[in-house]
Amino acid sequence: MNNYSFLPQKTLTNKKDFGFALIACVVMLWGIGLFALYFCSYSYSLKFFQDGLYLVKRHLIASSIGFIGLLFFVICPMELIKKMLPAFVLVTIVLCFCTFIPGIREVRNGACRWIKLPFFTFQPSELVKFVLILFLANYFAKYQLQNEETRSVAPAVLVLIVFMSLVLLQKDFSTSIFLLLIGLVLFFVTGSKLFWILPAAVIGIPGIILMVLLEPYRMNRIAAYLNPDEFIRTYGYQSNASRNAISTGGFWGQGIGSGLEKLNHIPEVQADYIFAGWAEAMGFVGVVFYFILLCAFIFFVIKIAMASKNRFASIGTLGCGFSIFFQSLMNCAVVCGLCPTTGIPLPFFSSGGSSILVTLWMCGFMINAAKNINNSDKDEISDLASELGVVYE
Repeated sequence: MNNYSFLPQKTLTNKKDFGFALIACVVMLWGIGLFALYFCSYSYSLKFFQDGLYLVKRHLIASSIGFIGLLFFVICPMELIKKMLPAFVLVTIVLCFCTFIPGIREVRNGACRWIKLPFFTFQPSELVKFVLILFLANYFAKYQLQNEETRSVAPAVLVLIVFMSLVLLQKDFSTSIFLLLIGLVLFFVTGSKLFWILPAAVIGIPGIILMVLLEPYRMNRIAAYLNPDEFIRTYGYQSNASRNAISTGGFWGQGIGSGLEKLNHIPEVQADYIFAGWAEAMGFVGVVFYFILLCAFIFFVIKIAMASKNRFASIGTLGCGFSIFFQSLMNCAVVCGLCPTTGIPLPFFSSGGSSILVTLWMCGFMINAAKNINNSDKDEISDLASELGVVYE
């Protein structure tokens, strides 16, 4: 049961430059995301900020900072990233606790998920996704070198629970469940022992159900999903409006001019429901193009991860790639009415600086892994193996 691993023990011999293809996918996703934000947010920005490009400008500012971070993670050696990891974890935990401090935190719709920075607000739960992936990648890179008798997933499980708890306390239930999903994916692909899943499920599933029952708005979302006709003008209004927008798009779409009227029937379409605006403007053709591009993105991510000789880079690339991919699918599923409203943004598309910042940082890490795909780190692994008391050849 525990002798499998998605990642191969020997790297692929194919030395194609998947990095260039990944960069092309990232640039195209960012570009069409900015384009979609422009025509979906224009009327909203014009009405509330007297500037039709207000949200686009903020997105560009956040993207600029994100691309600087992307370049940092591209240039920074993997070994240095691992050495900086404790600082990343500490800073992330501190930022999460800042969401509970009056004067620093910013409360929106009863949720304390944001902190006030000098020029913008930041959502620490977005950073948690990236830092958790890096921590688990580093841990499992060492885990696979340990003797089977001494292996333990307890530290990884503990850190996962800590981060999930911090996000839950911010009343961000959707992100906490998403962290669990990413954690399970990394546990599975690295061939970790999974005996703990059953007892965790026995405790966790009732806990998740209890957290849903304790919050009326979560119950209302579930009720609106199960019986949309009854809540069509209340909790199910946004979901119903998004489905109507998608169907209105038809095959070729209504054109970008349709975005100027979005305010009338999809509240804050520029946020979590921006995919509906894209589908209405670009139609079936635009939707297919987006999913082809998204599938190409995850294809090259998997190729890079399987070809990398650095286990930390390989596992981290899979985690970052699947995080962006699964989050995109979950958002589209919500917009199409396939699952209840979650509040998870669409990577590269949704307005909000925190999302685009962390997404670009993840992309920088993956491009770094692709850049060093043929670099051997046998000496590093040998040193680590010696510390762990095993023989590496």
